[in-house]
Amino acid sequence: MPPSEVGQRLDRFVAAQCPELSRTRVQELIEAGLVLVDSRAAKGSHRLRGGERISVRVQPRPPLRAEAESIPLDILYEDDDVVAINKPAGMTVHAGAGNIRGTLVNALLGRGQALSRGGDALRPGIVHRLDKDTSGIILVAKNDAAHAKLGEAFRRHSIKKTYVALVHGVLKEERGTIDLAISRDPKRRVRMTARRSMVLSDAREARTDWCVLARVDGATLVEIRLHTGRTHQIRVHFSALRHPVVGDTLYGAAAQMRVGKITLSGLGRNFLHAAKLGFSQPRTGAWVELRAPLPENLRAFLQQLTAAADESSGPIDAALARYL
Repeated sequence: MPPSEVGQRLDRFVAAQCPELSRTRVQELIEAGLVLVDSRAAKGSHRLRGGERISVRVQPRPPLRAEAESIPLDILYEDDDVVAINKPAGMTVHAGAGNIRGTLVNALLGRGQALSRGGDALRPGIVHRLDKDTSGIILVAKNDAAHAKLGEAFRRHSIKKTYVALVHGVLKEERGTIDLAISRDPKRRVRMTARRSMVLSDAREARTDWCVLARVDGATLVEIRLHTGRTHQIRVHFSALRHPVVGDTLYGAAAQMRVGKITLSGLGRNFLHAAKLGFSQPRTGAWVELRAPLPENLRAFLQQLTAAADESSGPIDAALARYL
């Protein structure tokens, strides 16, 4: 170890020296005793003194498995082929590195749910996803035939997805289309970007239609229709317009919203809800239209916002009547 690294934490030093390893993976290796300082296991918080010999023994992760857990779910619709869940904000859809408990898949398995097995072993039944901090309707396949039919329907954009979001700033037009390609942000890999997408090789076309439901002080409540299903699409597109989704600090929203001199309570999630979903039943072809009521915490935030702005809640209530 070079003298310039004296005083640095072991975990941070290893992460910097081994960029191919995530910080989570570095912590796992340290906890497993596979990172040695002068041939001895050490904690991640160990401060380096300089001159030590550090060795890292990288081993493949043991395969993750989706385990059943007893977690209550809000079932909106169910038949022999599909089940539709009203997913709460804060719940991850499926397990991944560093996150193997409390997911939607864990909960589905916990109710003895038969799920399609044609895809990833960690994602049985999962045909599409919602971000962790987005609530609302998610459709799950119970068998491989349904999975294939629904997957094809998503690819053909024949499944109708409608969201409700509150965004910062006042949108001047009554409706519009955001047609910006999306790719992984090359500087911050946890984000996507639409700003440089046209010059990045992995950019994928994306289209978002929106219309205004109501305006309150410095925010706009919008209904959103997706024509593509890119990662973080709504969040990226509205951030690119400089109207980030309220609560979405990853894409530029303030942690707490201000109305004049009043600071509102932190929302603790993104104000983004998958409110409606329409699809053809994969076996019969019958059209099924589902709705998920706007969660109570989002309704309470709107009430807080209108009260702080000293505005009537009437326009908001009227706009949201079909979402309650």
